Amino acid sequence: MAPLDSAYPTTSADRSSSGTARLGASLHVKGEITGNEDLAIDGSVEGLVQLEDRKLTIGASARLTADVIAREVVVYGNVKGNLRARDRIEIKKDGSVVGDLTTARIMIEDGAYFKGSIDIHKTGEASDSGNDLDKPSYTRTPRAAATTASSSD
Repeated sequence: MAPLDSAYPTTSADRSSSGTARLGASLHVKGEITGNEDLAIDGSVEGLVQLEDRKLTIGASARLTADVIAREVVVYGNVKGNLRARDRIEIKKDGSVVGDLTTARIMIEDGAYFKGSIDIHKTGEASDSGNDLDKPSYTRTPRAAATTASSSD
């Protein structure tokens, strides 16, 4: 039941306008977190965090031993696990990531710690190219020629 405090959001529209869900510094989650809203984690998580089309912020006090799947991931704290972001991954100056990154855009600030591999995927490329990337580059069909040929009437 909602508290009588008038500042508490009473409808789902009110709650979604407040922005980001929070997992506080004193909380520890073991298992899987899935959802359809932005999330800021300040506590610890072990397992999987899956927010396909949302932003995940890993706060300075956060400790994750987890794989992460999101639209955007910003790391201020410590992560041990693989990060996969459709749009971008940022590791801030005091952030630490030990694991592999897969994203379209990456930013690692001076002072950040990273150990792992980085796989850059251009947005929208996976659905267009199929298995073309498995072939050597000299055997691939040039994109400009394919686009020009299909656009002429």
